[in-house]
Amino acid sequence: MDQTKQLGEEKISKLLLKFSIPAIIGMLVNALYNIVDRIFIGNGVGTLGIAGISIGFPIMIAIMASGMLIGLGANSLISIKLGEQKKDEAELIMGNALVLLVLISVTITALGLSFIDPLLKAFGASNEVLPYAKEYLKVILWGATFQSIGFGMNNFIRAEGNPKIAMLTMLIGAVMNTALDPIFIFVFKWGMKGAAIATILSQAVSAAWVLYHFLGGRSILKIRLKNMKLQISTVYKIVALGAAPFAMQLAAGLLNVVLNKSLITYGGDIAISGMGVVTSISTLILMPVFGVNQGVQPIIGYNYGARKYDRVKEALKLGILGATFIVGVGYIMTRVAPVQLVSLFNKDPELIDIGTRALKYYLMLMPIIGFQIISANYFQAIGRPKHAALLSLSRQVLVLIPAILILPNFYGLNGVMYAGPVADAVSSIITGIWITAELRKLSRQHEANNLILEM
Repeated sequence: MDQTKQLGEEKISKLLLKFSIPAIIGMLVNALYNIVDRIFIGNGVGTLGIAGISIGFPIMIAIMASGMLIGLGANSLISIKLGEQKKDEAELIMGNALVLLVLISVTITALGLSFIDPLLKAFGASNEVLPYAKEYLKVILWGATFQSIGFGMNNFIRAEGNPKIAMLTMLIGAVMNTALDPIFIFVFKWGMKGAAIATILSQAVSAAWVLYHFLGGRSILKIRLKNMKLQISTVYKIVALGAAPFAMQLAAGLLNVVLNKSLITYGGDIAISGMGVVTSISTLILMPVFGVNQGVQPIIGYNYGARKYDRVKEALKLGILGATFIVGVGYIMTRVAPVQLVSLFNKDPELIDIGTRALKYYLMLMPIIGFQIISANYFQAIGRPKHAALLSLSRQVLVLIPAILILPNFYGLNGVMYAGPVADAVSSIITGIWITAELRKLSRQHEANNLILEM
């Protein structure tokens, strides 16, 4: 069966497994970039090293956000164009996307290196943590283009119906990073710089792999020089559709800044390290959910473009069920073995105390997060970025940041941790109302299509 045609004809459950499992594995492996760095730095450099990565995380989020802005925005358009059997237009979108990825990432590198000290201080770096954060981020910024190309364009491999190759892109880089980290940190004694060098070398290999795929003979879509001349209308559509995940990532960066400032006020550098550990653990749990997101998006986008609304509804339902199962398993892990999870990063008793407390409170309502993420992504997949942006921001900005600013005034450090479940609950209620209305609309459209076919 043709790789794109299967999206409109093959059984949804089989399709979701085919697309999501490689994406889940790939996202889990991709999560290892940050988690492996923190584990090796925590054990090789210490708790201040973990705090250094946590302080610099907003800059790393900005790099990933640029990849999401262009990669996911273009991916939605490409999936819809392939569903409409318009391959040439899909290739034009991809060519413009590649140019945008390079331009934006180079800009981030230049600005980041020029203002690295004031940025890190604004993000909450103390005098003790600043040298660690700076040493790590200076290297990471030089590799921003590699990360943007590898992450951004990998979405297009999945959109054309090659989820296994997309998985290999992330697998190659993360395995390489895991192998190089202990060598550069423990053998060469390069510390924070060694972890960063391992990361950008791995991302460079992933980027080369992606470019080779689209320049070689294996891909359906091809990188063509004629498509790399930016067209304002195409750029606008990409940016408009990528706005939701981009806003969500930037919100995560803003959240990280607000969170770090509250943590250092109520708990000091060790609190930043503790929450950094919890962020790594929650990322490990949520990355498979983003894998389901990536797996279900081309299925929803293609079938929505093909007006097969019954298949759209089924894909959404199965995506939500799969994501809920994943976060449920992760939630159980945080309840059963919190001490063991935190101890992987460092065995400092104070770090373990804060980390286990944060796992207990901050991730209290994790079982409902899967539903919220998949449902918000649905609107992204069908080309309604404003809805997707609002639902994405409702969890990370509109509720969570005010909660982080308000609750510590009453509950101290614990108040920072209580903000997580408050945001999860409110955003899930809003999302539930919107997605219910959307499902009713899909049912009406499906019935209307059936009537037309019967005439």
